[in-house]
Amino acid sequence: MHVPDGFINAPTSAVTAVVAAGAIAVSLRGARRELDERTAPLAGLVAAFIFAVQMLNFPVAAGTSGHLLGGALAAILVGPCTGVLCVSVVLLMQGILFADGGLTALGVNITDMAIVTTVVSYALFRALVKVLPRGRRSVTVASFVAALVSVPAAAVAFTVIYAIGGTTDVSIGKVATAMIGVHVLIGIGEAVITALTVGAVIAVRPDLVHGARGLEQRLKLRVNGELVDAPSAPAAAARTSRRTLWVSGLVTSLVLAGFVSYYASSSPDGLEKVAADHGIDRKAEQHTNADSPLADYGVKDVQDARLSGGLAGVIGVGVTVVAGSAVFWTLRRRRAADDVSPASTTGTTVENV
Repeated sequence: MHVPDGFINAPTSAVTAVVAAGAIAVSLRGARRELDERTAPLAGLVAAFIFAVQMLNFPVAAGTSGHLLGGALAAILVGPCTGVLCVSVVLLMQGILFADGGLTALGVNITDMAIVTTVVSYALFRALVKVLPRGRRSVTVASFVAALVSVPAAAVAFTVIYAIGGTTDVSIGKVATAMIGVHVLIGIGEAVITALTVGAVIAVRPDLVHGARGLEQRLKLRVNGELVDAPSAPAAAARTSRRTLWVSGLVTSLVLAGFVSYYASSSPDGLEKVAADHGIDRKAEQHTNADSPLADYGVKDVQDARLSGGLAGVIGVGVTVVAGSAVFWTLRRRRAADDVSPASTTGTTVENV
């Protein structure tokens, strides 16, 4: 789904850049409400994990592959606003360092892959958890369905953008049919990965899953003849500490990007295949950073393909987790500063009792 330079004309690319910038500005404010001292480190890890899993193209049809988009996964784990930022960080790293997704098309890619997938998936997820039985299994089921729908939704969004600003004269009906058809199949893979990941985290630290908050039935105690909520279990009683979860997630991301990615499908992904079959790519331009030392997910001058790809994957995970963590820790610190700002204490008085 990474749109290269030349697919969409300059005016439409500029409009999507404005849309993306506005959404990121809103998400920065929203993420300050979503993040706390527990979830800020997880958000940086989620960005790195999405980067790693996006390197794992899986076959979906003859000569076509797909990979995780990640909007649903990020929104459910760390919140919709933080999720938009997670995917945007990944897209920025991919475009600048790995020449994946055009720089002039960055607004298109953020709008399509970060905003549309996150908004659609989280809205559907919240609707589902309201009607399903309260519990962890319902969160996993809702995650599966939300992720499944988010991918063809992104395909529809791309088709609309291409209908407005495409640079080639191609039948939009054929583009829509091909894009939606193949991305429904890719959505199944997205749904499986998302449900498995959310299920794994919720099994050990449900308190860290944004989408699971408030869904557990609180234990009631009778005190002086009245029923009251029992105190929440302390974080120390969780099966896995936050540090252990973070380290395990980082190691998993490094293994996926540094080793497993070598065995990923080499077939073109959904957009590449549709573009080649229908002539959308006739005016595609070479990436501005095509000569980057990490272009095409390989390290320049390293001849061994496995080593080159593995090193590039490890570097990508490292850079993404550092960049993402820096953003989210900054937002968390600004929230903490706002919470203790002088304005918040205006009118407060101290009385002797």
